[in-house]
Amino acid sequence: MEKKKSQLSRRNFLGNTLAIGAVGALGVQGLVSACGRKKITIPVPPDSAPDGPVLKAGLIGCGGRGTGAALNFLDAGPNLKITALGDLFEDRLNSAKEKLLKKKQNEVADDHCFLGFDAYEKVLDSGVDMVILATPPHFRPMQFEAAVKAGKHVFMEKPVAVDPVGARSIMATGKKAEGMGLCVVAGTQRRHQRDYLKTYEQVINGEIGDIVSATCYWNGGKLWHKNRKESWSDMEWSIRNWVNWIWLSGDHIVEQHVHNLDVINWFTGKHPIKALGFGSRQRRITGDQYDNFSVDFVFDNDMHNHSMCRQINGCTNSVSEYIRGTEGYSNCRNIVLNPDKTIKWEYDYGTGVNGEKLSRVKISPYVQEHIDLVTAIRTNKPINEAQNVANSTMTGIMGRISAYTGKEVTWEEMMNSDLHLGPKEYILGPLDMTPHIPVPGTAPKET
Repeated sequence: MEKKKSQLSRRNFLGNTLAIGAVGALGVQGLVSACGRKKITIPVPPDSAPDGPVLKAGLIGCGGRGTGAALNFLDAGPNLKITALGDLFEDRLNSAKEKLLKKKQNEVADDHCFLGFDAYEKVLDSGVDMVILATPPHFRPMQFEAAVKAGKHVFMEKPVAVDPVGARSIMATGKKAEGMGLCVVAGTQRRHQRDYLKTYEQVINGEIGDIVSATCYWNGGKLWHKNRKESWSDMEWSIRNWVNWIWLSGDHIVEQHVHNLDVINWFTGKHPIKALGFGSRQRRITGDQYDNFSVDFVFDNDMHNHSMCRQINGCTNSVSEYIRGTEGYSNCRNIVLNPDKTIKWEYDYGTGVNGEKLSRVKISPYVQEHIDLVTAIRTNKPINEAQNVANSTMTGIMGRISAYTGKEVTWEEMMNSDLHLGPKEYILGPLDMTPHIPVPGTAPKET
């Protein structure tokens, strides 16, 4: 029993409880186990947000993910409405407007549709209660700061920055939001996914012992790209093609792999203190990013997380996370195994209408994160995920910089770095479009 008690202390119970995310609105139940140690129980999130006065949201960034997030918000409960739209491009704004009307009978008035780099300011000034931030990640720190200054609740897609200056800005703005009693939820939806939540409950209650190592992967195929049209300026083509440019996306270790890095940070209750990695550009022909990374992240207790991510077609794929402990291991999602590989615990997805065993959670995590946000707002129990998502974004940035340079990079260096990516002004004009592909190390001397 003494081992179990000290184990809970080492894990920092308070820090891990706060790291849960959605539980801020739901509460955490404490139960005393048979061996006398207090165990926590994470409540099952609600299937729908409670009713209340109409909650008006503005969508800033009307691309595919932004439109999807707006539809997810409308599915979260009663009396929810998208009342304003903002984007740089009229065709994307119109597409979002049409989909909201067709799929959800949500009509947005023409005088609440705004275009341009300053569209987010007009959305914030349109009488909304909250905003959905879904522009390319480069713009997230600036728009989050403006939203909090305007006193709005926020849902913001991950990642939340592309450089250390931006990640630190999110941290600072998140603190301001917390002081103002605003709710902030990020698009790291695994923190709201029921099977992940219940697996986390098993881990925090000591079912695998002390965590000693981790691995996480997002190995998949190439993402989309946009072929240039003659009418597009350099800036327009870059932004329409944003997942292919470092200054807009942060590279895929930040833009996509952040999900897996976030799970490891969540389950361990901390972030890594240094990283050493490598990567390369083997198949990519668009933009200026790498298409593969391999990074060793080291935590303050000398625990290592080996991270791999790749965007190359025709390879073996895996999108997953694993943690290993002194008394077992877990895939973080739905199973806990003993050291001998026998099942210690498995998440029960329930059965369908015909009695068949289900294999996925009842509520989509993309909807659940909005249910949890609206629940927090309407019950006046604020939740704030800004620090969590900023930490995980900074983790990805730290790994990227290590791979680009071939050097070990520390968290302290990231917290003091003045690296800021992107142009000094935003105009739909010319840019330097030459792909400056990072090359680590120095060239060997020829003899």
